Amino acid sequence: MTVSSGENSVESKDLLAKLAPLEAVLFDVDGTLCDSDPLHYYAFREMLQEIGYNDGVPITEDFFVQNIAGKHNPDIAVLFFPDDMPRGMKFMEEKEAMFRRLASEQLKPIDGLYKLKKWIEDRGLKRAAVTNAPRANAELMISILGLSDFFQAVILGDDCVHAKPHPDPYLKALEILKVSKDHTFIFEDSVSGITAGVAAGMPVAGLTTRNPEQLLLTAKPTILIKDYADPILWAALEELDKKSA
Repeated sequence: MTVSSGENSVESKDLLAKLAPLEAVLFDVDGTLCDSDPLHYYAFREMLQEIGYNDGVPITEDFFVQNIAGKHNPDIAVLFFPDDMPRGMKFMEEKEAMFRRLASEQLKPIDGLYKLKKWIEDRGLKRAAVTNAPRANAELMISILGLSDFFQAVILGDDCVHAKPHPDPYLKALEILKVSKDHTFIFEDSVSGITAGVAAGMPVAGLTTRNPEQLLLTAKPTILIKDYADPILWAALEELDKKSA
């Protein structure tokens, strides 16, 4: 069962309670800690238009969500340059540099992030960031958000044999933190990320930051929330606290 943002059911409170006692919380970065997708979309739209992709017609937000959001850079490079991987990876490097320039000026945290951060710290839980983003992007976003000292580990898709949507990055996070999948849950915002978390055997809280709720449901998250201030989330965390006590 998945409970969506806006639903108000007694059952929703119990969705995370089976994890008690909770040991760790894992986070994706792009779209999960911060609303970065509009910046990625802008960079892709501008740069693809410059190279004449789609006969110079700008890509739509729907195209971005369906084909780009949450995916690993080599997979995106193959999409746009199937016969020229070196050119594709050069394009991705230039796009990421443009994203970092935009992020330095415009990046904002997801609502309720710092309230959740305090909840996690107050309970002494372990935490890691698990992302398909390049290291330079991940470190910049985490730094801008003031979370460099919060995360005990940052796991990249590039650190693993397979990036998301494979479970490898989340399994590596469990190994590094020395925690059990039976006492850990994940925050994600994309189909790729939710798929990876579910495949790693953990409950996933999906954020409807930018991706449509119906699209996220196809990946089978345990719970869908609007942001970290969503009452659905806090009802579940309160019940988890009760079970842990």
